[in-house]
Amino acid sequence: MKKILIVEDDEAINNLIANTLRQEMYDCYSASTGKEGADMFEQRQYDLVLLDLMLPEINGYELLEFIKPTDTPVIIISAMGQVQDRIKGLRMGADDYLAKPFQIGELLARVESVLRRAGRQTDEYTYKDIVVNTSSRTVLLKGVPVELTMKEFDLLVVLLQHKNVALSRCYLYESVWEEEYTGETRTLDNHIQRLRRKLDLNDNIQTVFRIGYRLK
Repeated sequence: MKKILIVEDDEAINNLIANTLRQEMYDCYSASTGKEGADMFEQRQYDLVLLDLMLPEINGYELLEFIKPTDTPVIIISAMGQVQDRIKGLRMGADDYLAKPFQIGELLARVESVLRRAGRQTDEYTYKDIVVNTSSRTVLLKGVPVELTMKEFDLLVVLLQHKNVALSRCYLYESVWEEEYTGETRTLDNHIQRLRRKLDLNDNIQTVFRIGYRLK
């Protein structure tokens, strides 16, 4: 059974997350302060940490710095308006972020996605007739090399890492471009269109109405 540490000072949200994950047969442990989270993290090994940023005693950034040398996956839980916090957290090594308020289904999908990636620990992804190697940054379609720009490649990898998960435009843009998403969609949409065309993914990279995109 996978062990998940939830570090969240809002009792209602903490309980909601823990109860939801327990129903999915995860072993959950809860902390309400950064210091309590650090103490609990030292006591046992966890497969995943769900980490709020605005914590009493020790903030989320400090706790993230404490956790990351262990290679334990971390999903940041962030208020919707804290764009710079989310960008900073991803740059510091968080594996994903979940914006508040969130849907329970999205929470479960992101937990499953991060745990799946952590267990696989591969530098190669295979999807349909596509093979992507993140070490050599190469893409093959039916064995033939396909030239992608740096951002096209990074965007493809994010989609592959979150198969069947509806990803918001905000999340995709901030993950790939590492800067604040201001609502301008043309840059991201153009890159999506080029990926569809270059890799024959018109039917696979789906537009999710009012959200973003999903690789089916």
